[in-house]
Amino acid sequence: MAVVLEGGCRVSAMNEGVPEIAGTVKVWRQIDQETGAKAVSLQILEFGEGQSSSIRNQDTDAVFYYLEAIEGGSETASHCTVQIDGCPFELEPQSGFYLSSGKTLSVKNSSSAPVLFVCVQCPKSVGQKDEASFPAIRLAYRAAIPTADRWYRVLVDTEVGSKEVTQFVGSIPPGRAPDHFHQYEEVLFILRGHGRMWAGQTNTQIGPGSCIYLPKTQVHCVENTGTDELRLLGVFYPAGSPSVRYEA
Repeated sequence: MAVVLEGGCRVSAMNEGVPEIAGTVKVWRQIDQETGAKAVSLQILEFGEGQSSSIRNQDTDAVFYYLEAIEGGSETASHCTVQIDGCPFELEPQSGFYLSSGKTLSVKNSSSAPVLFVCVQCPKSVGQKDEASFPAIRLAYRAAIPTADRWYRVLVDTEVGSKEVTQFVGSIPPGRAPDHFHQYEEVLFILRGHGRMWAGQTNTQIGPGSCIYLPKTQVHCVENTGTDELRLLGVFYPAGSPSVRYEA
């Protein structure tokens, strides 16, 4: 069951609730305006075996991350074919990509195991020119940028076409960092590890598959209660650098 912390910070599981089903596609809507978000939304998309129907991106900036197997979850497909406006591209897990406004997405899954994506959308600026390319970035191909005792790797930003949103993967060592806040709205998805999400004086447990919403200027921190790294996917709006934060 979703937990709401101080200031409207919200934590839920990736498959919480009843999914919307259209053919081979299941959609779990975990974060949107109905759950308290102002501009961003987060969905989990599961593509079953075969060719999916097309999903049209309306007037938003949308970024996707292809999940590898989640700890404690079922096996996921090792690769798939993503089609953007009918043009095919091979994709492997731990890859992020940008889908600009007006384009359609479909997925061909040749495996009996599902393909899982985290999709985050935010408003598109008026007059923004969409890119025609398909900028898919594998996590392994991006340099790790150190910040204090942790690192992050940016996957999608202005360099690959998105003008409004930044997508990154970050690593948090055991322990708790100082409380801080951002001047942007952010969503997090826990990829591996266990810990606690703190918002002000309130907290709740998090682990693989946790979906987290952080309002703009909300004081928070992620505590790693394990003995290995806690790795998370982060997306925030407006776009910027993951290293910019303000200590409370």
